[in-house]
Amino acid sequence: MRNTRKKSDAVMPRPQAVAAAAAVREGGLADGELVDVRLLVNGKDWHLWGRDGRARERALAGSPSQRSLPVLLGPSLGLCLDLLAATGRPVAVVDREAAVWDVTGARERHRASANVLWLDADDPEQVLGDLTRWQAAQGGLPFAPLIAPTARRIDPGHYARLEAELAASAKANFWDRAAYPKFQGSAPRVLLLDRPYFLQTEIKDALTRLGIPWSALPVGLEERGSTRFVEDLLRRVLECKPDFLLTVNHFGLDSQGRLAELLERLNLPLASWFVDNPHLILSRHAGLARAGTVIFTWDADNVPSLTAQGYANVHYLPLATDATRFRPGLGQGLDSRQADAWRAEVSFVGDSMRRAVADSLAACGGPKEFVADHVSLAAEFGEATERSVQDFLEARHPEHAAALKSLDDDASRLACESLLTWEATRQYRARCVRALSGFDAVVAGDSDGWSHEFAPGGTVRLLPRLDYYRDLPAFYPLSAVNLNCTSRQMKGAVNQRVFDVPACGSFVLTDRRAQLEALFEPGSEVVVYDGPEEIAELAQRYLDDEAGRTRIIQAARRRILAEHTYEHRLARLIKVMRASFG
Repeated sequence: MRNTRKKSDAVMPRPQAVAAAAAVREGGLADGELVDVRLLVNGKDWHLWGRDGRARERALAGSPSQRSLPVLLGPSLGLCLDLLAATGRPVAVVDREAAVWDVTGARERHRASANVLWLDADDPEQVLGDLTRWQAAQGGLPFAPLIAPTARRIDPGHYARLEAELAASAKANFWDRAAYPKFQGSAPRVLLLDRPYFLQTEIKDALTRLGIPWSALPVGLEERGSTRFVEDLLRRVLECKPDFLLTVNHFGLDSQGRLAELLERLNLPLASWFVDNPHLILSRHAGLARAGTVIFTWDADNVPSLTAQGYANVHYLPLATDATRFRPGLGQGLDSRQADAWRAEVSFVGDSMRRAVADSLAACGGPKEFVADHVSLAAEFGEATERSVQDFLEARHPEHAAALKSLDDDASRLACESLLTWEATRQYRARCVRALSGFDAVVAGDSDGWSHEFAPGGTVRLLPRLDYYRDLPAFYPLSAVNLNCTSRQMKGAVNQRVFDVPACGSFVLTDRRAQLEALFEPGSEVVVYDGPEEIAELAQRYLDDEAGRTRIIQAARRRILAEHTYEHRLARLIKVMRASFG
């Protein structure tokens, strides 16, 4: 018997409804058959069944159809459970009345029964969530709630409520209604798991412009896979009948793999587009490498390693731009004060990464030697050919790799890996952005962090963080040269700025990346530098060559409008999903 006895952190333990119980045996004999149970409830004596208890419980056991999942609610004599369990069919018991168990011995008798699930949590929401997952594991058969009449009165807020909810679920016949064919129309229906984050707005707008029917299901901050979220998901599936589910960075997926299992039972494919390091995210999840899951990653370097982890359907899908938001001319609408504050020869937008380093260092809790060496390790990782921290440590510092693997807490290990990534990025960005010191320049980001890199009174002005949607489309055109230096999280990939800046009619100077040449032609559509030492010279060259800047901007924008908008990316994603599941 599987037991899920546990307390919800959000729910105070409730006193059991039955304070005491006494056996009523046939003929009043101590060795007679158990025919009823006397219950002490709120100071009053009740009978569980009264007359003919065994016959009535035997009839209860025979009432559910073979194509259903019996769920015994509240206390019973144990006979109903004995009869159902003996058939070998799956049976769930929702009973928190320990005083009755002691009398009937039912729980002890079925402690080793593999087909019996016993739930005694105090929170009915938790019980419903456990039952829903159990139902999915049993092939989605409808519930058959079974309850003694007295049990309804014992705890109406628990047993009677559960009976009503399970009966409504059975009547709805959800699983039959959810078994609809996918990809039958010319435009697939998409259900988007929606959390406020980069790319969500772009996806919605691109789907709309492509004429793709879509619906958004908010992903709250409560525990992933929570009962409420699962219920909302199931209801939305029936309402919208999506052809596939779309998420970013696995938002909405729980680490236990319950939702992934539920999607598999629903035969509902999942497309997950990673725009951050998928290994840092997927390492916290179990059971997600399923046939119905398609992984898209903005970094082509992740494809082989994700495939090696068991994800059979992995595709490279780079970032892009929303050309309706990032378009020329938006800087002209600013008032003169704002325009003067933003106008510069050269600019950089981004954080110094000092806060990210401090947060990762606090969360790391790693070996002392690793923490003591993290600055030098990060510098070495930044210049190394290995794309991931794990590969870098295993190849060059196996002692540190072994020390991190020995950590009991996955979160601490991931924080240590993030520490090297963000510290390497901090060092690299500092070297790149310091190259702007000789120009009339603006650096927009965490002003406190960047103040460590520039002396007061210099030519570099520090601005606070800018809003991506409200500010950047107007900010980029006010700089003759926009500097881009890519995070060490993505050693081969291309970030958002390479697409956004030319889209709004401005010039970007970016670092060379292995995947850049498949997207733009260096020298004619984009200008690249190979190291921080080249930045000042290249910036000055193109400040002096306005015609050259204009040719490159125009060529880059033509390429973007032809190949690199989010409509292009979503069309590609949909094509893959249809080919995989249509």
